Amino acid sequence: MDPLLKLSHVSFSYHEAEGETLALSDISFTLEPGKFLAVVGPSGCGKSTLLSLICGLLTPEEGSILLQGVPLKEARTNIGYMLQRDHLFEWRTVYSNVLLGLEIQKKMTPERLESVDAMLETYGLSEFRNARPSQLSGGMRQRAALIRTLALEPELLLLDEPFSALDYQTRLSVCDDIYRIIKQEEKTAILVTHDLSEAISMADQILVLSRRPGRIRKEVFVRFAMEERTPMRSRSAAEFQEYFNLIWKELNSDG
Repeated sequence: MDPLLKLSHVSFSYHEAEGETLALSDISFTLEPGKFLAVVGPSGCGKSTLLSLICGLLTPEEGSILLQGVPLKEARTNIGYMLQRDHLFEWRTVYSNVLLGLEIQKKMTPERLESVDAMLETYGLSEFRNARPSQLSGGMRQRAALIRTLALEPELLLLDEPFSALDYQTRLSVCDDIYRIIKQEEKTAILVTHDLSEAISMADQILVLSRRPGRIRKEVFVRFAMEERTPMRSRSAAEFQEYFNLIWKELNSDG
């Protein structure tokens, strides 16, 4: 299967008055359609910078990024970006928040509105469509933010620590919710997270980055012997601790 995303020897530096800071160095990997990739590493190693490069907010100084075999600047692949906070506007209803991207891009076609209605129904938010964001739980807010992103029908979904603002119990539940939605919608996704357990429980492959400048120390392909995988079930699987120990050792080694 041809990769949806391919990075080849990508490097990037920040240029400031104090000088140049190499953020990422020689990053190469591929991601197949429908797969879930997690990126882990120490704080400041360039994880969010990597997402900014993939979505075109930043331009690599070296190397190339291909989407469906086409250079990023020429690609027509739609990319969705879900940030750390949900950024729902309190003066808009849940429904009008979910439609915000379609409204801005002038894509509020009957087909897309029907798709939004179906997602609200499927993912338990239909009865809250006229509510305000403050009336939703943290998990429901994240579901609304994800539906807003999915409404634009992205082929690639970028998730920049979307659960970091949630308490631990809610975080576990929302991981299951978001994972289920992404798999049901057959989306390809990249998750940046500091939480190793989160990465292992959700991802099909994991990139372990070094300290700045971020380099790929290891690429781990995650497989669980279960028919219907969910993040919560993955945490209880025998393989989970093996993956955790492997990645933890890599993150804490001096090499």
